[in-house]
Amino acid sequence: MKKAILGRISALVLPVILAGGVWFVWSGKKQGKTQVHYLTATVERGNIRSTIAASGTIEPEELVDVGAQVSGQIVSFGTDTAGQEVDYCSVVTNGMVLAKIDDVTYLADLDVARAQLSNAVASVTSARASLVKATVDLAHARKDWDRAQAIGVGVALSQSDFDTYQASFESAEADLGIAEAAVLQAEAGVVEARASVEKAERNLGYCTISSPVDGVVVDRRVNLGQTVVSSMSASSLFLVAKDLRRVRIWASVNEADVGQIHVGQDVTFTVDTFPGKTFSGVVRRVRLNATITSNVVTYTVEIDTENPDLLLLPYLTANVEFVTGAAEGALVVPSRAIRFRPSGAPVPALADGEAVVWLAPAAPGMPPKPVRVRVLLNNGSDAAVEPCEPGALTEQSRVVTHEVAEAPAADAGGESGSDNPFLPKMPRPPKGGPRPR
Repeated sequence: MKKAILGRISALVLPVILAGGVWFVWSGKKQGKTQVHYLTATVERGNIRSTIAASGTIEPEELVDVGAQVSGQIVSFGTDTAGQEVDYCSVVTNGMVLAKIDDVTYLADLDVARAQLSNAVASVTSARASLVKATVDLAHARKDWDRAQAIGVGVALSQSDFDTYQASFESAEADLGIAEAAVLQAEAGVVEARASVEKAERNLGYCTISSPVDGVVVDRRVNLGQTVVSSMSASSLFLVAKDLRRVRIWASVNEADVGQIHVGQDVTFTVDTFPGKTFSGVVRRVRLNATITSNVVTYTVEIDTENPDLLLLPYLTANVEFVTGAAEGALVVPSRAIRFRPSGAPVPALADGEAVVWLAPAAPGMPPKPVRVRVLLNNGSDAAVEPCEPGALTEQSRVVTHEVAEAPAADAGGESGSDNPFLPKMPRPPKGGPRPR
């Protein structure tokens, strides 16, 4: 009975063991046929740099908002350096007339102020004359009072006359004080009237709107005949950009990158209107008043740049790149070469700032050779490296960037290229004959 059971078990297990052995042999055969190919890149010597990208707006270096401090109607515009009426894009110089406001009312105010000044001056003259008269009256009263005191009250001088001389003297003293105060009051009136004249003259001068700087009119916000109303703040009439041969970029930089930006840092940028042309600039300032939008913090960075050809127009969008590092004359490899690791190959021990690149095999079937390098700069696309062992990596060396495992090509044993013994074999048509149905 036991022999029968063992025979049955053997009959069931033996085919399974045989099938597994065939599969193991076939699998090992297939693995042995698998080939690994390496994709390589050539080491070159060149210059690379790392950058931070941002977007900004081109602004005039200094933008002056020219306004009106008085109210009135615009009656005329001035002329620019070309002799044309001041308008958009007019080139103007410091002190050049931009526009004039109707000044009839302000001329009348000036005439009134001047008349008040003349009246105040006359009042001073009158007060000073009164002061002289009061001084004379006081001197006369003092003499009469001195004689009365010398004679005394008696037969020659009655008590009534004595009291009259005393009262006249004291009254003359009071009149002198009043005359002196009147002179001071009149002189103060002159100062007030003169100030009114200066104010009226200044308001009349405000009727002529002049350019405070040399520059270009970016915007003209009024037309001929328009009434300007200036109340709590000056009305804006013109925007004048000072010297567009120097412009400034206001770039928005994310908080994650702003720590790598500093004053004096080199910047390159492009504008869409001039594709293929690159401009340069320098960081002037990093503003501290950050902007928070949807929990995203950005800082405004000011960049100065030259614009001698006046190609850069105000308010163009600039695609900015801040140069955070540069390497010149270094060995350059693709960044993926220092990230590559061949399958099953041990990686050498590395110090801080070191990486490994793998030289392409000298012959098929050989593994790539590791070379330790110091990474001088990595911008994500290329990396500047220096071999830790002199001469281990040179120009024209080929470094591995990828590996590709390829299955063997199909053989004559089957159309599908597979020799798995457990898969059905498809009949092959005879040469020169039709495929069997």
